Amino acid sequence: MDKELEQITRRTLEHYERGARQFFEGTRDHDVSQNIGALLEAIHAPAPYRILDLGCGPGRDLKTFTELGHSAVGLDGSEQFVRMARVWSGCEVWRQDFIDLQLPDGEFDGVYANASLFHVPSAALPDVLRRLRATLKPGGVLFSSNPRGDNQEGWNGARYGSYYDYDTWERYLLAAGFIAVHHYYRPPGLPREQQPWLASVWRKA
Repeated sequence: MDKELEQITRRTLEHYERGARQFFEGTRDHDVSQNIGALLEAIHAPAPYRILDLGCGPGRDLKTFTELGHSAVGLDGSEQFVRMARVWSGCEVWRQDFIDLQLPDGEFDGVYANASLFHVPSAALPDVLRRLRATLKPGGVLFSSNPRGDNQEGWNGARYGSYYDYDTWERYLLAAGFIAVHHYYRPPGLPREQQPWLASVWRKA
């Protein structure tokens, strides 16, 4: 692993480790049903689905996928989050760094990356996306939601982030072998300047 990338991910994960309990309490009741629905509605395979929750955090959405009848696996780089997610959701949860993913080929109908892929530095993003594509079944779907921006990246306090506009994000996904399904901005029903999140849905080509 590249030393600079390793340092970036280590420092970002340390931030989440320190605030794991506060993060759980602060995000437990967030309504992301629009995002979960966007992923599930785009999958063409017969239900129930096999879902990878990439950057599952304390397990909020893992629990929702399970309650909806699907088979969900979580993945996170934070030891605290992995432990919390296993308890909260009852799901299998893997501890892995995003820039060193070790994923089975053709395993999942969907990958759900809610507020997680923006932590991947741009230098590592093409490889990460290729690995996510490889772990999807033929025609599988990737959902991502990231803070939108003007294609800048760097430190925001103790966390590293990459903030793309749609056109740049699309170029990365198309180059990795995905087909655009649709995208939207969140929260819904607000003027664009009050919608900081870019959500997008992609199919494995």
